[in-house]
Amino acid sequence: MNAQTADTPAPADSESSVKYPQFQFKGLLQARYLESFGDNVDVLGVHHSTGEVTQSSFDIKRMRVGLNTKLSEATEVVILVNLADFKSDPKGKVLENAYGKYTFNRYLALTGGQFRPAFGIEELVPVDIIKSFDFSNQYYEFGKNGWTSFQIGASASGSVDLGKIPFSYAVSVLNGNGRNQEMDNDNGKQYATRLVFGLSKLHKIDLGLNGGIGKRSNQKVFAVGVDITSDFKLTDKFTFDLQIEYKQGTNQNLYFTLPPEGRTSKIDDYQMRGIYFLPNLRYLVDYKKLTSLELSCRFESFDNNFKTNPNLRRTYTPMISLEFGKAYTGRIEMGFEIDKYDNDIPDTSYYSDNLFLIQFQLRL
Repeated sequence: MNAQTADTPAPADSESSVKYPQFQFKGLLQARYLESFGDNVDVLGVHHSTGEVTQSSFDIKRMRVGLNTKLSEATEVVILVNLADFKSDPKGKVLENAYGKYTFNRYLALTGGQFRPAFGIEELVPVDIIKSFDFSNQYYEFGKNGWTSFQIGASASGSVDLGKIPFSYAVSVLNGNGRNQEMDNDNGKQYATRLVFGLSKLHKIDLGLNGGIGKRSNQKVFAVGVDITSDFKLTDKFTFDLQIEYKQGTNQNLYFTLPPEGRTSKIDDYQMRGIYFLPNLRYLVDYKKLTSLELSCRFESFDNNFKTNPNLRRTYTPMISLEFGKAYTGRIEMGFEIDKYDNDIPDTSYYSDNLFLIQFQLRL
């Protein structure tokens, strides 16, 4: 009788012993040295036909501070700001992530606020652990058009097993006019979907399909994409991973920035498309404080208006990276961003350039 009525303490790792809220602070510093080797092209990639051109400079690319708060086992709130945005006009910048997420189970989680909607490989990877200096050209252009980067809206996501194939999904409804906006700029919304199929667990081969439709000022817009990732373990110390991503969609941002008399009547005449390959070879050093050595080179082809006024931009980004600590706690990167345009346009950023970079990274 005593055994049945006595209070029994809960195991140390049981849910009842976990105390909420739980806080996790995050931080990131990316400091750079830049030097342009283009003719009269500054470190920001802008050509100058007259005047003095700044071709070497130190820069703080990102100074992020973030807080992840778990209110319960199922509920979390995420805040992320980039203090480096204060060096220029901070309007529409600084605040990056500001969302809440409730996870019912592995099949369904709901997210609302300002977040990065799942629409491609790069949306799922923080900028501090990507295999290049920065995201691709197509990522930023699709961000200007409301599909990638930080957007305001809501999303449902989850994962299931289709037989032996792992499958995950994400469906998002977005304002589509960027971050830190007081409200949507019209009554139209953008609907984005991402589906991912795990084709090989051994080599981590995943196939992603992306699609989106929406309206901007009563004009129909769209975006589609396909991507594949893989990670091969060659030896105990060598691994090789590869990312390939293709996207195409309406460039409504370009269309609405042009004066009515300077554009056609059809928004579908203004489309962007791009593809990139990002191979990365990683060698596990594990010598004193040096963890690994990585060699990568992203090859990208992108055109932001290929139907009406094509001007293909080819970008090559060879890079060597030294990793210190685990999970890129410390990182030193060195390499080039080589831009080649089919048609150079003087006094604009649409101009061929060779930019040398050294980037120092610390993350918490």
